[in-house]
Amino acid sequence: MNDLKAIKKQLRLETLARRDALPLDWRIEASLKMAETAATIQFEPGTIVSGFWPMRSEVDVRPLMFALREKGARLCLPAILDKTTIVFRELVRGAEMIEMGYGTTGPGEDAAVLDPALMLIPLAAFDPRGHRIGYGAGYYDRAIARLHDLGMKPRMIGIAFDCQQVNYVPDEPHDVVIPEILTESGLRRFGDSF
Repeated sequence: MNDLKAIKKQLRLETLARRDALPLDWRIEASLKMAETAATIQFEPGTIVSGFWPMRSEVDVRPLMFALREKGARLCLPAILDKTTIVFRELVRGAEMIEMGYGTTGPGEDAAVLDPALMLIPLAAFDPRGHRIGYGAGYYDRAIARLHDLGMKPRMIGIAFDCQQVNYVPDEPHDVVIPEILTESGLRRFGDSF
């Protein structure tokens, strides 16, 4: 188990270094290009979509989130409650944004807590099978497990740049496979989920 954690940690460090090396202007253009994918993401108006406020050199999904809102999505962002738990708070125009830790912001405690039916998930690394590496805290694995326990099967779309792809991500029993990953090259689908 420790070997797997060490391998994942090394893969995370390598892919995040590649992502950090991308020029800011290029990342902005790639993020805007990825927002154009909103037209191909099908959902019913009123669907709850979780996104994330970008930190460090992450893909800026705000243009994509707002494009989805224009199509009728109800948006929410993760809020860290403690060292193991995130919930998703509604993102509405004009609402106060507060510091969430780890260099990100989100809606305050007054915002409604929602359960997303479509999740945009930040990735540190991914492989051609749709296996992923997050940032190592397991927040999304636990949040997805909680939604499954509620009988929900949210559609999950991982968000990353192409340079974050690796040949192979080692599997662990708690890992969640992401059936779709959006990069600047487009939306990739894995398995027979769609």
